[in-house]
Amino acid sequence: MLKLLIVCALAAISAADIPEEEDVLVLKKSNFEEALKTYPNILVEFYAPWCGHCKALAPEYAKAAGMLKAESTDIRLAKVDATEESELAQEFGVRGYPTIKFFKGGEKENPKEYSAGRQADDIVNWLKKRTGPAATTLSDVTQAESLIADNEVAVIGFFKDVESEDAKVFIKTAEAVDDIPFGIVSNDAVFSKFEVAKDGVVLFKKFDEGRNTFDGEISKENLLNFIKANQLPLVIEFTEQTAPKIFGGEIKSHILMFVPKTATDFQEKMDQFKKASEGFKGKILFIFIDSDVDDNQRILEFFGLKKEECPAIRLITLEEEMTKYKPENSEITAENIITFCTDFTEGKLKPHLMSQDIPEDWDKNPVKVLVGKNFEEVAFDPAKNVFVEFYAPWCGHCKQLAPIWDQLGEKFKDKANIVVAKMDSTVNEIEAVKVHSFPTLKFFPAGDDRKVIDYNGERTLDGFTKFLESGGKEGGAPAGDEDEESGDQDYTIIFHLSCTHLPDKKIERKILI
Repeated sequence: MLKLLIVCALAAISAADIPEEEDVLVLKKSNFEEALKTYPNILVEFYAPWCGHCKALAPEYAKAAGMLKAESTDIRLAKVDATEESELAQEFGVRGYPTIKFFKGGEKENPKEYSAGRQADDIVNWLKKRTGPAATTLSDVTQAESLIADNEVAVIGFFKDVESEDAKVFIKTAEAVDDIPFGIVSNDAVFSKFEVAKDGVVLFKKFDEGRNTFDGEISKENLLNFIKANQLPLVIEFTEQTAPKIFGGEIKSHILMFVPKTATDFQEKMDQFKKASEGFKGKILFIFIDSDVDDNQRILEFFGLKKEECPAIRLITLEEEMTKYKPENSEITAENIITFCTDFTEGKLKPHLMSQDIPEDWDKNPVKVLVGKNFEEVAFDPAKNVFVEFYAPWCGHCKQLAPIWDQLGEKFKDKANIVVAKMDSTVNEIEAVKVHSFPTLKFFPAGDDRKVIDYNGERTLDGFTKFLESGGKEGGAPAGDEDEESGDQDYTIIFHLSCTHLPDKKIERKILI
């Protein structure tokens, strides 16, 4: 007993040595390992003081820390200023802000990346799932009511025999879902309170219908599909808090309404949008984006929109190759949106490809300017060898390449069968080439077979010259093996940029929200 008291006293002393701000432990290299010993389960945010998104997360993070501390759990939240503690940041592979990692059981190796939303409830639920039972046993009505009242979404399994096969499938399902709390109950009074007549699963939520009852054969796959189809509102606003839910789901077809929330007819537009969404539940995710928010401007740009063009509707599929669609009728009514979505689900829509108008002086300079409207004619001219840079105006690598590309154009300007060109791929799209990174360099050799060769050689004047003079053989690669060194143009990446600051301004190829 004396030994136990001594251990507890030492733990209390150690805990006192670790400073806190709003219930969040403040960690440095000097106390990091001590914190792991003192608190077996810690969620650590690596942040930068100047990062706007870290500031936006701070109140929810502190709220979650307070909730957990009040419950006297062994889970704590902590933070590390990665700009001051660069060794820690490097040790744990911090590439963007905020980066959040979970250290379980006092282990420093292989922490798990936090993967849920950025609201206090999301954080708490995720951590409880990682450290406790997948589904909480609810002994009475009060416990069931508390689970429902305390969470935006909660799933309860009603099983007279909690050891039944269906109940075991329910528990397996709960283990597979990180961001929603699950409860399991066998108490007759709880069955009666929630008007459940037989074994089953009910999803409770604080929006739309309020609850959804599972109707079907209980299997893990069926339950997961049921939860995924009902856990989000019919219409969800994109924010940095909701982004993980939007992109973490199985619904890969998204319809987006860009609308300023300050508009006088905002609610009218929302009502029409929501009305249209009811028939596409589980098939198309309905998202609205506040077009006045500064962080959303890159998203508008990705869809070829300007603030003054909003409200506007676009649809995108997040498959291997993203495809965008634009409605023919721009008027936002439920009828028009339903027609647009129905045509999409029936495969009747043609992809929407953005294009600028052809500049009058597009061929005036040694480097020719291509847009969507003149790309086919120039790039696939059977008499010309065409070397094209697909770039983004904001891409630092593209800016570094620009003077070299101009030199290349100057060098080959008198070669009648060689064309050096460039295209701004943030506002121009073509069906023949899908651009995933900037800059992307592709060679279209003369001939009628519409061949495309990727350039993967040195980005120097000498490297480009040898490539062109060899007919695309020296430094070339089969189309598809793109250089992934620089920034990406990808819907999920654009959203990631809206939610995370990258310290070195470089975007990893496979970042997921």
